[in-house]
Amino acid sequence: MSITKNDIPILEYDDSKKAVIDPDHEKLGLTLPKKCVFAFLGDYIDEYARKTNSHAVSYFLSSTKRYPIYITEYKGEKITLCQAPVGAAAAAQILDWLIAYGVTEIISAGACGGLEQFPEGTFLVPSKALRDEGASYHYAPPSRFIEINEAARCAIEKTILEHGLKYKEVITWSTDGFFRETKEMVEYRKSEGCSVVEMESSALAACSSFRGVVWGMILYTADSLADIEKYDERNWGGNAYEYALTLCLDAVLKL
Repeated sequence: MSITKNDIPILEYDDSKKAVIDPDHEKLGLTLPKKCVFAFLGDYIDEYARKTNSHAVSYFLSSTKRYPIYITEYKGEKITLCQAPVGAAAAAQILDWLIAYGVTEIISAGACGGLEQFPEGTFLVPSKALRDEGASYHYAPPSRFIEINEAARCAIEKTILEHGLKYKEVITWSTDGFFRETKEMVEYRKSEGCSVVEMESSALAACSSFRGVVWGMILYTADSLADIEKYDERNWGGNAYEYALTLCLDAVLKL
């Protein structure tokens, strides 16, 4: 164990792999397929599971909700499928749990707010994330940015091209403060090179790196903060759910 001490508690990092409560503390005897889609797609994960007769093999139990853990078969391969909860801490907790039970290759998809002018439903690939949330600091030493796994990015980008789409690599701003995206802060993050904003990428990148697994993210644009005088919530990217899941499934097969 090596704790880096700091006057700011969130910057005090402990590199120990052993915790008082480990992710597999329940000892479920569960072994999940190594390939996993862990996606922020509203209720569409459950809808897809019903349509494809995918079965729930377990549940992640939080204080407020049960998250079904499905095994689906896609193009002849078994894939773990799970809805991801909004927010860095909640998402990292479930990801860590999935990894503890056998998941090692993960593709996620989720909505982001555009800080530039992107049409709604545009697919983007984050290359790194600005760490403006808390969970990542429990998985990686303090830094301003964290890189997204290159192998995962390559798999995602090849998949997008095979679907006849264009993509852009972006820097994303991961924040805990949805209602604290002030005009000044939006402009500041844009000046640092951030093109989009969301709430989980930096934490999931840190968690997966700490555990030695591969994780990547497909972002699709939802609301727009490009014009800070005229915020546009649009349809929150809801029209992209089905296609985003297809991209995830195809990309995870490439890992």
